[in-house]
Amino acid sequence: MQIQTEGIVIRVTNAGESDRLVTVLTRDRGVVHAFARRSRAAKSRLVSATQLFCYSRIQLFCGKEKYMIDDAQPLRVFFELRQDIGRLALAQYFCELAGVLAPRENEENSTDFLRLLLSAFGRLCKGDRPLPVIKAAGEMRMLSFAGYMPDLIGCEQCRKYEDAVMYFYPVRGNLLCGDCMRAQRQNGGIPLHKGALTALRHTIYADLPKLFSFTLGGDGQKELAHASEAYLLAQVDRGFKTLDFYHMVEDTQKT
Repeated sequence: MQIQTEGIVIRVTNAGESDRLVTVLTRDRGVVHAFARRSRAAKSRLVSATQLFCYSRIQLFCGKEKYMIDDAQPLRVFFELRQDIGRLALAQYFCELAGVLAPRENEENSTDFLRLLLSAFGRLCKGDRPLPVIKAAGEMRMLSFAGYMPDLIGCEQCRKYEDAVMYFYPVRGNLLCGDCMRAQRQNGGIPLHKGALTALRHTIYADLPKLFSFTLGGDGQKELAHASEAYLLAQVDRGFKTLDFYHMVEDTQKT
């Protein structure tokens, strides 16, 4: 059976002398693993369409046990991602995260993940938003699509909408105001001032076209980045090599 779809290549593994095994986040088939014959050959029509980050129109042949890429045309290459090591590292992390959280083969509801990744890559290419802001927005929205949306409406106990400082609990995915936190002696919450809390709410409630369209000061960015990453790691209960690489690049650029 042959299928026409569109998708972003989120992982590439070389196979043999000229072949590739690619992982693609597709619009309507979820995450699929497909074999692309001679896709590394210089004159192959699949060279650019099967490289990492490429958004392509793909013709898949579905066998009993595996997918084969019969044909592919690149729609957008996102070349700018490779011009900056920070943007490259964050794009690689988003790819690994999508590979874990997005629907698997033949599952539905993958369109939202594809739209999110396209939007994130587009914003990274523009270079007009700080990387911690893009990272947090991508993490929180991808988690929400995967069924891990936290409760950020207000304090879990008294339902106060905001306070000078609210406390976010990554394991439970909820908020406590200062009074309730002290009354219950609930340690371990991440303090969020108003700007960071507003931004964290924006990452899960805003319409997708406006997801990355917010500004936040340096201290707020640190609070937001801490909260989003802590929540993600608590919910998925695993590490990511690409996240470690992103932080290594981040630390290097600070020195």
